[in-house]
Amino acid sequence: MPSDESTDIANGEIEKGSSLWRDAWLRMRKNKMAMASLFIFVGMFVLCFIVAWFLGDPNKISLLNKFASPGEGSVLGTDSLGRDLLSRILYGGQISILVGLVSAIIAATIGVIYGAISGFAGGKTDATMMRIVDTLLAIPFLVIVIVLQAVLSNWSKDASAWLVANWSWNKELTDRVLNIFPLFIALGAFGWLTLARIVRSQVLSLKEREFVEAATSLGLSKARILFRHIIPNTLGPTIVYTTLTVPTFIMYEATLSYLGLGIESPNSSWGILIKEGANFLETQPALLIIPGIFFSVTLLALNFLGDGLRDALDVRASKD
Repeated sequence: MPSDESTDIANGEIEKGSSLWRDAWLRMRKNKMAMASLFIFVGMFVLCFIVAWFLGDPNKISLLNKFASPGEGSVLGTDSLGRDLLSRILYGGQISILVGLVSAIIAATIGVIYGAISGFAGGKTDATMMRIVDTLLAIPFLVIVIVLQAVLSNWSKDASAWLVANWSWNKELTDRVLNIFPLFIALGAFGWLTLARIVRSQVLSLKEREFVEAATSLGLSKARILFRHIIPNTLGPTIVYTTLTVPTFIMYEATLSYLGLGIESPNSSWGILIKEGANFLETQPALLIIPGIFFSVTLLALNFLGDGLRDALDVRASKD
């Protein structure tokens, strides 16, 4: 007689295996706040990167139409130079979101590699690398970013002039791209320190596991064991921390732009729009409130999304 197991297989009743990522997605779907935040952020992304292309030029000046009320030729009105406020907010959102995402990716890449090498090497190498991190952490983050961004800004202007002169590239587009580039590097180059310590602690635990011993016994090189077997197992905490750093980098960009040290004209960002709106707070509060709402909603959505990912990727959570 056929066994119960063979009968279950024939009837298709054997439970299918489930991966960590599938379990995480199922837990994520049950978190209503995280899912709502995900839809809000995706909606904001669509507005800034797709809908914005169908709007007018955000830098088009019309002094005869300045401080126009919402609905008078513009959905959200115009600013002090007659520029369409909705268009400037959405194009500014492109800059702010890109700064947050790209800087977070740069920081995550550096932090994961640095922390993994430190934890895997151990000994004096680990101690030296961590003392470097401790030293950098002792320096105020914004001070480092301001200095590095100022140095890179001078370089970007020289690079833009050289590219336009020697390669006949579009000057406006070249200036816009290279104007943002220093901020990516400045934020990402020093935003990896905490992540490096998180990854190091994960690697110190993982390198004692059986699968690492098995890979070593098979004669695999240390580099292959580190990058093919250990680092992939640190992706859970890395994704969570990176998600939580995106709003932090957006806030840093807004702070720098508000201080006049971030994005330069004619580019705009939410930080620049908030700075400009603050100048007309008493007479035209909408110029400050509306960009502030877009900025705040995006930051809150990303923070709740990061919290949801942290709970979903928690391997200690019980399977339902």
